[in-house]
Amino acid sequence: MIRLPAPRTRTVRSADGAELHTEVYGPEGAPAVVLAHGWTCSIAFWAEQIRALAADHRVIAYDQRGHGRSPVPAAGGYSTTALADDLEAVLAATLGPGERAVIAGHSMGGMTIMAAAGRPGFVQHAAAVLLCSTGPSRLTAEATVVPLGPGGLRTRLTGAVLGSKAPLGPVTALSKKVLKYATMGPGSAPDRVDACARIVHACPRPSRYGWSQVLAGLDLEAGVRDLRVPAAVLVGTADRLTPPVHSRALAEALPHCAGLTELAGMGHMTPVEAPEAVTAQIRELTLTYLGARPTTSKEARA
Repeated sequence: MIRLPAPRTRTVRSADGAELHTEVYGPEGAPAVVLAHGWTCSIAFWAEQIRALAADHRVIAYDQRGHGRSPVPAAGGYSTTALADDLEAVLAATLGPGERAVIAGHSMGGMTIMAAAGRPGFVQHAAAVLLCSTGPSRLTAEATVVPLGPGGLRTRLTGAVLGSKAPLGPVTALSKKVLKYATMGPGSAPDRVDACARIVHACPRPSRYGWSQVLAGLDLEAGVRDLRVPAAVLVGTADRLTPPVHSRALAEALPHCAGLTELAGMGHMTPVEAPEAVTAQIRELTLTYLGARPTTSKEARA
């Protein structure tokens, strides 16, 4: 378990009244980074990035609605519109007028960025983005969780698996083996598999199912075209949920792609599987587009 300093917490209210648990780390006035986690995850998923970046950045992370400490939404509260509303609300509540940030989104967090791309609040505050292990459409058709060739049968079975209402139950050796196969690279360390399993199993079942239905019919291709800030793309070559085909297509379609990084052997949970690589991508974006520079060890001790 990674120990983080006590955050400055607040509750942000979205357009429909949904409450979003939000945490802020690092010095006030430092270059800002906003982190949006993926489906079935929480702020805890970003622990390595928060620990590394908070020394010299103001790191803002929030629990997507129905995840972590953000309440499960009412019926009808699951949509890409809600994702965009929530991100826009967090940006407005945590950044000053005209203040810009690097926004990093993993999986559904990347989809949140695409959904919000044309929103005035996003345009005002986004300096650059990182799209990490994500895709804009055809998620069940392209996923390789079910070991069959492409086609209608694999798509239907994938939808049934990912959209299951069954409880995940406790974290066990078997459940960790299943989660590792579906979401992580074959070489993932046991402690990282355990960390991911505990986060995923903590996601409330209604939220897991509600968001699975949104993801099954996802189409954010227009949002990709609207994303006019510099956008770096990162994916693991062993990602079964959002395989590299998505990231390669994103790199081609983005108006301003700031680079495509493919991490050999890594699965879908790249911020946990390859934390240094993901953090380095965020740092590079803040350096390039916010003028941030790393704090030296001497400065950190002062």
